[in-house]
Amino acid sequence: MRQRLSSEPDRYRGRRRVPTPPRSRYAVVVTSAFVGAGVVALGAASQLPDAKAVNPTVLQNLEAASSADNTLAERTAEGERASRGEDRESSAKITEEQAEAEAWLLPLNDYQFTSAYGVRFGKLHAGIDLAAPEGTPYMAVHAGEVTSAGYQGGYGYAITVKHSDGTEMIYAHSRRLLVKSGDKVKAGQVIGEVGNTGYSYGTHLHLEVHVKGAPTDPIVFLREHGVDIKLRIESVYGDLAAS
Repeated sequence: MRQRLSSEPDRYRGRRRVPTPPRSRYAVVVTSAFVGAGVVALGAASQLPDAKAVNPTVLQNLEAASSADNTLAERTAEGERASRGEDRESSAKITEEQAEAEAWLLPLNDYQFTSAYGVRFGKLHAGIDLAAPEGTPYMAVHAGEVTSAGYQGGYGYAITVKHSDGTEMIYAHSRRLLVKSGDKVKAGQVIGEVGNTGYSYGTHLHLEVHVKGAPTDPIVFLREHGVDIKLRIESVYGDLAAS
């Protein structure tokens, strides 16, 4: 057998093993960390004031402040709800007033169209005639101010209503008038009763429209405002104004 010389390098020399810390040492490190955290927590807790040592007045002030905050929050919520309710009521009111201001309606619920605008018997018939039984109530076609109400010669008992756009509407041959000069009227409001006064041939309502002081055909004028006398159609605001 060949004998290894002492000068021959050992094949295992130069390979170093990384030392592994014993398990016991690792456990000691982890345990020390937990123990340190516990000590810090206990120290922090020891700095907190004892509930029994707090001044009762301070507690009462805190409770009072909390109660005041709750009350303020409740009042604020109630105020917001009330404000929303007022806004809705205001919007509804504005819509209703707008409908009343823009409504154009038929003057009678039931009538017979008997005479148109134009020359008749050599004279201008400056309006239209709507026949109805005597005493039938008639209504304002559009909102406005009554500028005259009384007996007016050939018109008999008549009412003139001036609208916001400057146009005027005359309701003639009435039996009775239910408004006076200076009154503000709304569309659909009853203002008089059908009659046969003045230069009239039979019981009817004579309706005239004057634009810039001159008479114009009521059929054409009212159609432009959504009212058709012959078809008995009212404007789209009719239902809102009448409700």
